[in-house]
Amino acid sequence: MTITIDPQRLWNSLMAMAEIGPTENGGSCRLALTDEDAAGRRLFMEWCEALGCTVRIDRIGNLFVRRPGRQNDLDPVGVGSHLDTQPKGGRFDGVLGVLAGLEILRTLHEQGIVTERPLELVVWTNEEGSRFAPAMVASGTYAGRFSVESTLARRDRDGVTLGEALENIRFAGDMPVGKPRFASFLELHIEQGPVLEAAGESIGVVTGVQGMRWFDVTLSGQAAHAGPTPMLSRRDALAAAARLIDRLQAHACHDPDGDSRVTVGCLEIDAPSRNVIPGKVSLTVDLRHTKDGELDALEALFHRELASVGDTFGVTVQSERIWQSPVVHFHQGCIEAVEQAAQWQGVQYRRMMSGAGHDAVNVAAVAPTAMIFVPCRDGISHNEAEYTSPEHCALGTQVLCDALLKRANEA
Repeated sequence: MTITIDPQRLWNSLMAMAEIGPTENGGSCRLALTDEDAAGRRLFMEWCEALGCTVRIDRIGNLFVRRPGRQNDLDPVGVGSHLDTQPKGGRFDGVLGVLAGLEILRTLHEQGIVTERPLELVVWTNEEGSRFAPAMVASGTYAGRFSVESTLARRDRDGVTLGEALENIRFAGDMPVGKPRFASFLELHIEQGPVLEAAGESIGVVTGVQGMRWFDVTLSGQAAHAGPTPMLSRRDALAAAARLIDRLQAHACHDPDGDSRVTVGCLEIDAPSRNVIPGKVSLTVDLRHTKDGELDALEALFHRELASVGDTFGVTVQSERIWQSPVVHFHQGCIEAVEQAAQWQGVQYRRMMSGAGHDAVNVAAVAPTAMIFVPCRDGISHNEAEYTSPEHCALGTQVLCDALLKRANEA
């Protein structure tokens, strides 16, 4: 029997969710555990409860929506992603994966289809990491990478803890973290890069995710007057930071395989002034690679360059690695289920690694996992201009549906 999702209903749901926390230029702002995030969660729960599904919330706010199967003593098959966004994010990042799962549940409900295994549709808390660092902390806690206590104690820039934020929006649940375990987990996501669109391909069969390491760096020199202080006498922290960034960028841009990624996403000058030599600068460094050994080498280069700019510019350097995620390789059986589903649709697809982190990275540590990518226009994401066509949203959801049913009907 062919089970076909409703593309228009899926698109309508995406656009309805986008009305919560809209930004001036057509994007979305639903920072984790804010009132906007809570409103998005409540709308989602209403949609799920209308299908007769049970919604449970664990202690760190992850939402689990269960649809029973024929054999409810079996571990469920999970799908899902996240509803939180960047401060000026798009309408599809994360949201597509959640609402695609909802569309599948709606389709199964209206056609009266029951899978062998139960299904779980998940909304992971704070995937983006924009409010509470690091990213994907809730799925990481589910997988045992972080303790519940440390996760609840993480603070945003205003000093509010994650636990307090959960209480404020009334999403502090009582279900134990780490339940339920999945027989399989699948996540649909926009690519967030230009590869699929450039190649004219409609589906990415994601085989794994790059390794990532995040660092907080502080360079401390000496603030001084811009006019009287000779260039060779300066201890300019910003000049040192600029040299560090330039050296790391040059290395990544000349990587013959093109797999190195270096990003400085935050740069702050302590007490900035037009005519004062910056005495203290803080920055973040994000390193990524598809191979763990090469990522080790990239980190070693970073530390060498950091020490070098310290010596050259006479500044003291401090660096703390605040988060790391190893290269992840997804489960072969789940990959093959996604690939077969793409073949059934008769569309152009490719196997590919993800350059971005996703909750599936953490889930892969405790359950067979794979991901599906669909193209996004110009490869733009984490941006109000982020866009994925209705056709690609529907196709990705259909591939997810077919792969999900294959895994859920295996005893």
